[in-house]
Amino acid sequence: MVADGTPAKRPGKRVTQFQRAAEGEMTLFEHLRELRSRLFKASLGILAGTAIGLFLAHWVIDFLNAPYCSYQKAQTGVSACSFSASGGPLDPFLLQLKAALYIGLVFAAPIWLYQLWAFIAPGLHKRERRHTYVFAAVAAPLFLAGVLLAHLIVSKSLHFFLGTGHFAVIVDVTAYFSFVTNMMLLFGVAFEFPLLIVMLNMVGMVSGKRLLRWWRPAVFLMFLFGAIVTPTPDPFGMSILAACMALLYFAAVGVALLHDRRKARLAPYAGLADNEAAPLPTFDDSDPIEAGTPVAAPEPVAPSRPIASTYDDFT
Repeated sequence: MVADGTPAKRPGKRVTQFQRAAEGEMTLFEHLRELRSRLFKASLGILAGTAIGLFLAHWVIDFLNAPYCSYQKAQTGVSACSFSASGGPLDPFLLQLKAALYIGLVFAAPIWLYQLWAFIAPGLHKRERRHTYVFAAVAAPLFLAGVLLAHLIVSKSLHFFLGTGHFAVIVDVTAYFSFVTNMMLLFGVAFEFPLLIVMLNMVGMVSGKRLLRWWRPAVFLMFLFGAIVTPTPDPFGMSILAACMALLYFAAVGVALLHDRRKARLAPYAGLADNEAAPLPTFDDSDPIEAGTPVAAPEPVAPSRPIASTYDDFT
């Protein structure tokens, strides 16, 4: 193991491509060929996932259409919901393909994420790779929570938008699908904001105390962001999103404070400038100081002998 955490080469053992990339032994064209190979493998994985998604697209579309269908059922009493296809007769088929592609991206996520990770991991230290594993494990449930919250807000907002007039409204199927998926994507990305704060703290760009002092403008910006991205003008959807982001923000600040405390304990003089004096340790006056043991007297030095007349100072 070398200093940066990459595996060292052993004599008689074949050097892997990861070791060559980590030690900077690959040329630019070799990196480009590796990138082409990994993009090809990721594309094959997405293609296979899309093929699987064609069989599951019907259930995913029904899940996304559930808010609109429940609204129509409440208005008309008919369980079947109807959409318009203003783009032409190919809209339902193209919608199936789009849903299958989204499902394929989700199913093939382990493949294309691994290919992306295998390309950039040799340039990271061992500690940085370990932090990346933790961030990836936390990012997935946060994104899923944002998606579910967006679906909940959309289901509540449709009753407000479509129920304002005294006439029947038939929504375009492509526009509705794009609206719902964009909302889910936007909310999922918004829930990744705390991870960005923790990453900035770990690289030393911002401290936990400074983040705690910024909580008032941070909360204001969260409510402003919620007012812009939520589709309803009522304060409920905006408040739900902003409250969730605020809770995640304070959780990220807590993680940043713990990281700063651990960093200060491991390196107590890291925050001092080169010309700044280090703080002196404090002692409690109530603790008595024990007297030291006396030092023994030195032994007498033997007198020097005269140099023989047959030798000089060098011999």
